[in-house]
Amino acid sequence: MNGSGLAVGRTLLAVMENHQNADGSITIPEVLRPFMGGAETISV
Repeated sequence: MNGSGLAVGRTLLAVMENHQNADGSITIPEVLRPFMGGAETISV
């Protein structure tokens, strides 16, 4: 896959914007967690 089906960068930014917490961490949506090794948050 070359990412031509959707704008990968924009999709990632939309997830980050909509799931960002007050401390700057990002809560990973439940449907994406299996692809993220079961992680629940990303800390920056």
